[in-house]
Amino acid sequence: MSDKTAVLLLQMGGPDSLDAVEPFLYNLFSDRDIIRIGPAFLQPFIARMIVKRRAPKSAANYRDIGGKSPLRELTEEQAAKLESVLGDNYRCFVAMRYWKPFTDEALSAIRREGIRRIVALSLYPHYSRATSGSSFNELERCLAASKPRPEVSYIRQFYDHPLYIQALAEKIEQGLSGFPDRSNVQLFFSAHSLPQSFITEGDPYLDHIQATVRLTMERFEGVSHHLAFQSRAGPVKWLEPSTQEKLKDLAAQGHTEVLMVPLSFVSDHIETLHEIDIEYREEAHKLGILDFRRTESLNSSPVFISCLAELVRSV
Repeated sequence: MSDKTAVLLLQMGGPDSLDAVEPFLYNLFSDRDIIRIGPAFLQPFIARMIVKRRAPKSAANYRDIGGKSPLRELTEEQAAKLESVLGDNYRCFVAMRYWKPFTDEALSAIRREGIRRIVALSLYPHYSRATSGSSFNELERCLAASKPRPEVSYIRQFYDHPLYIQALAEKIEQGLSGFPDRSNVQLFFSAHSLPQSFITEGDPYLDHIQATVRLTMERFEGVSHHLAFQSRAGPVKWLEPSTQEKLKDLAAQGHTEVLMVPLSFVSDHIETLHEIDIEYREEAHKLGILDFRRTESLNSSPVFISCLAELVRSV
């Protein structure tokens, strides 16, 4: 029996090859914490039909960024750096929700090392039942078969942690420094969207996002900023405004310099590397936004890793 503590980093995951795109999407669309399509017994069948329709375009997008998602490698790098900062009493493991390594695989690795205490650390800064909630539910399902059950502590969000805000501000400052005159730059926070119904039913995600923006902007007096939401899918009402709509508004107002800040994403993946860097960049240029840039993702920022370490030590 080990006296170490396992830190389980929970993340969305992404396909590690073009062949993995379809099963990854199936796992995603089968998750009723994200989307409920008809009665539960029909969702796997409907999800398969949706995936057959969406997979070719998704595969083309992944091909554009190298043929796979970098999320596993980036998260494993975060885990390694966090373990180094935490010291000998901790071991860090990665659990992805929709692709390998899955949660049960990570728990098996923890059991093999004889570790009986786990800190489950969601890498989603802003809590939602569709992100952190889904990962925690999957963890609980996997733990149900563990006898004896390990001791588990949960870190559910860190949207207002001072070191998280500092890490974001550091990336924004770095991005702004590349412009000739920051007073001309429109700082554009783009967060992953959610169906409006989630918020109406009490999901705290929007409040958490707005708090992060407010706390971050306290450090950037005199810089104009905006918040919008990307990655909507399906016919339901989503959070507004969309990133596309806000880009059109900024262009119509004559703004030509935009710095995108990917909010709610701590690591590079398809939504930063393709949706922002390729799709929104092309759209911005067509609209007349001539200088369109993005801040670096946090990835393994030393300040961000220090934030994670402080969170782990606090439980």
